[in-house]
Amino acid sequence: MKKFFWVILTAFIITSCNMSNPLLETSTLPYGAPRFDLIQDSDYRPAFEQAIQEGKKEIDLIANNPDAPTFENTIIAMEYAGNAFSQVANIFYNVMEANTSDFLQQLAEEMTPLVNEYSMYVSLNEKLFQRVKAVWELKEQLNLTNEEARLLEKSYKGFVRNGANLSAEDKIKFSEYSEKLALATLQFGKNNLAAQNAFKLQLTQEEELAGLPDYVKNIAAETAAAKQMEGWVFDLSYPSYKAFMQYSTRRDLREKLYKAYNSKSVGGEFDNNSTVKEILDLRLKIAQILGYENYAEYALEMRMAKNADKVNSFLAALMQPTLPVARKEVAAIERYAKKNGFEGDKIMPWDFTFWSEKYKDATYDLSDNMLKPYFQLDSCINAVFGLAGKLYGLNFAERNDIPAYHPDVRVYDVTDESGKHVALFYADFFPRESKRGGAWMTSFGDQYKTLDGKDVRPFINIVTNFTKPTADTPSLITHDELTTLLHEFGHALHGMLSDGRFVSMSGTSVARDFVELPSQLMENWAYESEFLNSFARHYQTGEIIPAELIEKIKASKNYLSAYAQVRQLHFGIIDMAWYDRNDVPTENCEEFEQKHISATAVLPAVKGMAFSPSFGHIFSGGYSAGYYSYKWAEVLEADAFSLFQEKGIFNREVAASFRDNILSKGGSMDEAEMYRNFRGHDPQPSALLKKLGITR
Repeated sequence: MKKFFWVILTAFIITSCNMSNPLLETSTLPYGAPRFDLIQDSDYRPAFEQAIQEGKKEIDLIANNPDAPTFENTIIAMEYAGNAFSQVANIFYNVMEANTSDFLQQLAEEMTPLVNEYSMYVSLNEKLFQRVKAVWELKEQLNLTNEEARLLEKSYKGFVRNGANLSAEDKIKFSEYSEKLALATLQFGKNNLAAQNAFKLQLTQEEELAGLPDYVKNIAAETAAAKQMEGWVFDLSYPSYKAFMQYSTRRDLREKLYKAYNSKSVGGEFDNNSTVKEILDLRLKIAQILGYENYAEYALEMRMAKNADKVNSFLAALMQPTLPVARKEVAAIERYAKKNGFEGDKIMPWDFTFWSEKYKDATYDLSDNMLKPYFQLDSCINAVFGLAGKLYGLNFAERNDIPAYHPDVRVYDVTDESGKHVALFYADFFPRESKRGGAWMTSFGDQYKTLDGKDVRPFINIVTNFTKPTADTPSLITHDELTTLLHEFGHALHGMLSDGRFVSMSGTSVARDFVELPSQLMENWAYESEFLNSFARHYQTGEIIPAELIEKIKASKNYLSAYAQVRQLHFGIIDMAWYDRNDVPTENCEEFEQKHISATAVLPAVKGMAFSPSFGHIFSGGYSAGYYSYKWAEVLEADAFSLFQEKGIFNREVAASFRDNILSKGGSMDEAEMYRNFRGHDPQPSALLKKLGITR
């Protein structure tokens, strides 16, 4: 998931401007939805320029106010400033992630100095900071509500963490570092997408398709036709890559595709090794000029974990019992492979997905290919909507009259049981060359309340890369993709059900290591019979998913759970290794990764492979020194879901408590306190280890 906060103060009030520009004008669409039907690429630059000019005037009025600083005329005033800029930025940067073009990428680079200068105009504004500081020093006398006190604290610390206490000379340096960092992260993502799109595995002989199911071949044929190429084409989008690695019996071609996928942006025209070093160097400089020892110390200060020692101890505490189990899992697959025709000395990474799928099929008589016919995407979408109805009383109605940023995107009007509008929900499911890989949730505008108390409802968006429909087959997704849909929908619920006063603390604006709780909690329903029975029917026969298949899904739930956990822990370990240090490593990404994870490897290393150059989460996303958050939140959700298991998976009382104590609160109070209010106690890592079957 991703949100864009380019300045400390953000709000999403629709404003009228003199300039005729659909990015700035008040939308006449239902609920003030963005005018994607009118927005042209040429609108972005003038919209940014005018919005920044307007935002500066609003900041000047606050900073130069002759009245003594108060919570209302300073903190509240800042919270409701910058409206137009926030509106433009949220649309532009979200579209650039999901439907980019050379023009938008170039424009993003050109706008970076302007956007950075505006951000610094706010965060390094001495007059403005002195007013904020004056209010902060009077906080004990102000009789603020808890939510107001939280806003004051975040506002003050936001200024300090953005350089307000620096000398004039250091403020200039801070601004320079920030602008360069913004450009470097843009370049990282640009290289990543270009590297992904540059590779095509074109097959022209039937024998090259050995082992592939018909649906995989059909998709590859349609991909080739769309690109005006002969035969079948596989690319590095995840549905295409995963299916080939699972089913192809051609080991040579699996190796070729594996190496292409796992060396994205490693060397060549789109190499990110130097970009990684540049990002690390700039983040370290920013942290140190602010008085922190390194970037991890800076990033973790505002998260639940608080410091690197706690994170590293947390990761180690999970790795210690998990690693031996993961090695046993890999050894079992290798033994199975050798008994069933594998002739190599040792199973390699490009063999693992193929043979683990075979082993799963043999052990549980279950494969993705068996399950996909029961998981038609449209049925899954309706089931997820139905789940939100049972838990939270929500209803979803598709709105074909509200435009989106791409024809593939669907728009839904979300209402509660009384018929009251809750949110607009945008869903973008299929891969394309203009969209980066992965899955995420974001928003075009978050929930907040206006100064006169009007509740402004959000525009929430989820983006995935699921298998596209073909001419004769609807979109059929894997069970893993069903969990991904539930995961991103959990983030969406966090945004949709927000009920806060201030936009800067609404929805998913919470500590990074707390934000994955609602999303990972939702994944649990993918393994519940009562939920699966409500929608999983064969797309051709209409047959409800057999009970024995559901039992196999449950039985295989923890299949390779230790292996998968080690993989996630490796990502977290590398993330912390990059950022929990006081210098920039001299090694390239491949050497650095092997240095830190070779001792806990479960598969052989392959020369020339590295995941850091395409690890957008920690280099161009919001998870720098924060990837551990996924495991941290898994501990929370394992404990949280146990209450649903105890009371009933559709229990409205438990759901209401989760909504009232977690989903509606945003970042308006301490996250640990929110969790205790819901669950009654603090969770322990043992809850996750037990859930995964790693310990008893």
